[in-house]
Amino acid sequence: MTNEAVIVSAVRSPMGRALKGQFIHTRIDDLAAEVIKAAFAKVPQLKPEWVEDVLIGCAMPEGEQGLNVARNISFLAGIPFSSGAVTINRFCASSLTAINMAAAQILSGAVDICVTGGIESMSHVSMGGFNPSLNTKLFGPGKPAAYIGMGETAEMLSQKYKITREEQDKFSYGSHQKAVKAQKEGKLKEIVECSAVQADGSIKKVKIDEGPREDTTLEKLASLKPAFKKDGTVTAGNSSPLTDGAACVIMMSSAKAKQLGIKPIAKVRGWAVAGVDPAYMGVGPVYAVPKALQKAGMKLADVDLLELNEAFAVQVLAVSKELGWDMNKLNVHGGAVALGHPLGCSGARIMATLLNALEIYNKPVGLETLCVGGGQGVATVVERI
Repeated sequence: MTNEAVIVSAVRSPMGRALKGQFIHTRIDDLAAEVIKAAFAKVPQLKPEWVEDVLIGCAMPEGEQGLNVARNISFLAGIPFSSGAVTINRFCASSLTAINMAAAQILSGAVDICVTGGIESMSHVSMGGFNPSLNTKLFGPGKPAAYIGMGETAEMLSQKYKITREEQDKFSYGSHQKAVKAQKEGKLKEIVECSAVQADGSIKKVKIDEGPREDTTLEKLASLKPAFKKDGTVTAGNSSPLTDGAACVIMMSSAKAKQLGIKPIAKVRGWAVAGVDPAYMGVGPVYAVPKALQKAGMKLADVDLLELNEAFAVQVLAVSKELGWDMNKLNVHGGAVALGHPLGCSGARIMATLLNALEIYNKPVGLETLCVGGGQGVATVVERI
């Protein structure tokens, strides 16, 4: 039997609103360790000392997210010194890259067992970091603007694809509605209960995403002012909110899973990355998705459920226009506009969400993709086992 890279556990914390939400007083490394322990609890046959490498995605590895935070998290999670650990940064796709890199290690035979995941405390480490030093060869008038502001890129997509404010608000409203419905119906089973430190130092157990708004209406969304450009179309309401969160995906070789008597959730069928003009970074998935499908030996029609990170509603609509996929398959439990986008965590969060949805709706094939600041797209195809 051909050895495969399989996923045996995929969980996430509830998402917390940055700067004012449930994890504002919680260290992200502590939260991540708790999530990893919960992931191990799903596979009691697996012992932490068998882990060979830990790969954690983080978009802003500074402050409490610095100093190879993956190593610190592994210790906090009870993984021994004998296991390796690496922090991976591909901005919004950091933790999906961690998953893909683990798959590559497993398929090459280099390792059998990896812990992957992602973190981001946007409460404690601001987007952009504390002290960025920009190369003048890349920034300024007439320069390639390697890291043009994300809101500005969203406005450029709105202009290029002629996507109206009304279309963006309608999509955002739908994202909230789907997320609220999933919450009410108890379908977000990938969430594990986590400890939220309170202002007085006490601990409160939490298990609900703070982002979805049941009271959101099209009228309320329409009343918001443009956030990035005068007379623009992108607002706080049709953009993903700043968020805190952690997620974990445990992976191993199919041979090792069989040896340990662990039933895999899914196998990784293929993945890809692609680069695009940083000014239009939001369409990165347009180029990554076909490559990933080709690697998987599949066509878009073969995919049962789609997960595209909702950095901005306009970006989702632009990618959807280009790829022409079935919108009924997309983000069936809501996306980042409602749930939130904790940068380095999102790739692993989405994978946990996707695998859970595939199980709930008894569908075999899922595809996850994200755009990346600086002009990239990443996509991964998985298949339930």
